[in-house]
Amino acid sequence: MNACTMIGIAGGSGSGKSTFTNRIKRAFGDQVTLIYHDNYYRSNDGVPLEIRQKENYDHPDAFETDLLIRHLKALRRGESVSCPVYDFSLHNRTENSIELRPSRIILVEGILVLENPELRSLFDIKIYVEADADERIIRRIIRDVSERGRHVEDISEQYLTTVKPMHYLYVEPTKAMADIVINSGRNDVAFDLMKTKIQSLLERD
Repeated sequence: MNACTMIGIAGGSGSGKSTFTNRIKRAFGDQVTLIYHDNYYRSNDGVPLEIRQKENYDHPDAFETDLLIRHLKALRRGESVSCPVYDFSLHNRTENSIELRPSRIILVEGILVLENPELRSLFDIKIYVEADADERIIRRIIRDVSERGRHVEDISEQYLTTVKPMHYLYVEPTKAMADIVINSGRNDVAFDLMKTKIQSLLERD
């Protein structure tokens, strides 16, 4: 297999990074492997739900990033890996896993994928998607209510106690480490540029 290119896509919760990432995935299909850092949240087995609900999920320690790093290195070697699956409604990993196969282009998306130096060093291209704070919280509320079964009161409390402070402490500083900063997941110019870049990488011998 030819050498793969790894692309890290970071940004605050609700910034539009998933929108941008999914647009790339739809454009290239199976030619691209997509990995969500969120699936590598640590297992909370044995922890009561009421306590799991109040954990700080925006701190780097909430993720099993060392496992993600091992998986990315395996994919770069041409090996398949079993990616964990996280259930946001239960605040815990499920018993299921997803087989990820190596490909020429590997996208890794998550709020903190540029925070860890070892993880960051694996990326050939680093992207940060930013958005106004008001837009991010509105998108988060809509997503968490419609997709994750959350209540607005709980979302607001979590945002003020952990999401917002962790964003300014750990997420936003990684913008300076990105090769490309885009102002929206729906930025057509940025998408077209990345699409052209990925196409050129896929066409290499």
